[in-house]
Amino acid sequence: MALTQEQTQAAAARLLEAEKTGVQTGLISLEHPEITLAEAYLIQEAVVAAKMAAGDPQIGWKIGLTSRAMQMALNITTPDSGFLLQSMDFAHGSTVPAGRFIEPRIEAEIAFVMGADLAGEDVTREQVIAATDYLTPCLEILDTRILRKDPQTGVARKIFDTISDNAANAGVVLGDKRHGVDDFDLRWVGAIVKRDDTVEETGLGAGVLNDPVTSMVWLVQRLATIGQGLKAGQVVLSGSFIRPIEAPAGSRFHADFGAFGEVAIDFA
Repeated sequence: MALTQEQTQAAAARLLEAEKTGVQTGLISLEHPEITLAEAYLIQEAVVAAKMAAGDPQIGWKIGLTSRAMQMALNITTPDSGFLLQSMDFAHGSTVPAGRFIEPRIEAEIAFVMGADLAGEDVTREQVIAATDYLTPCLEILDTRILRKDPQTGVARKIFDTISDNAANAGVVLGDKRHGVDDFDLRWVGAIVKRDDTVEETGLGAGVLNDPVTSMVWLVQRLATIGQGLKAGQVVLSGSFIRPIEAPAGSRFHADFGAFGEVAIDFA
């Protein structure tokens, strides 16, 4: 391992301080160019452990970088994952308080709510479907506690930075419609996403590894490598099928998923 435990904890402390103060920290990948994906996840886990110890329980998981376009942009061939915590839960139609985030952005996704525990490296699509209680449309709020680009060198953040920063996750907004896993062909579930009444993005579930269920299989398999799994009641964001949309102060977002539902969130 390239990073010591002290370095891992120091990086986590920097991220926590950035979120607290609203001042982004420098690229971890620049300070530790030898960092591995496994070490980035250890930093993520240290950040989340501190939050949970402070009374912010886990409510689920997020899967990111599921689209081919995003993977090519970061020169990777795998998704990433992060934790959802209770403080990240925003009600459909609510308003995010001013100053809550640093550089928020919005993505549209399909959320899985688990009806049973699920774990194992040999998990199947059928097991994912059987363990899912229901699906609902959602918006994910992204934020970056790490600079997107180093101001001195111009070097852009890497996958190691994103993973360390809880896969850029900051919030989740669930719609109020619930569906069975077999109610829709998820490849064809899509959304028209507006910011301030202007259509900014459209997309289909097929953009998520061809099928969001495939994304769920990937997550369960990854968690199995660290001795974890999904728990009944947890929410899992299966991955965005649109590009991230900037969410400046005063902006309003509405995602129309057609028969699948709708989700709205405003930023004060």
